[in-house]
Amino acid sequence: MAVEPPAPLARTAPEELFGADCATRIAGSQVTASCHNRFPIVDLVRLHVECDRWWDVDGDSAPVAVDPAGRVELTGRCWKEVRSAWVSHQRP
Repeated sequence: MAVEPPAPLARTAPEELFGADCATRIAGSQVTASCHNRFPIVDLVRLHVECDRWWDVDGDSAPVAVDPAGRVELTGRCWKEVRSAWVSHQRP
């Protein structure tokens, strides 16, 4: 009986390893996002905050570079309640 060799494991190309891991916390009207970049490519992260009240201004932070193995903390706020918050990622 012929036996085939095991198939090689699929490897992810280095250019596909991208995107810092971010945890977002909302406490009242304050938002904090903590990001850690475990990949070898710099990640530009931005915090986006959507406020619940129609008259409350939504906010987007400036892009912040997270170097490989680096950490950053981003903050934002609303005057009243926060509807949602998320972090976007961009290659430099």
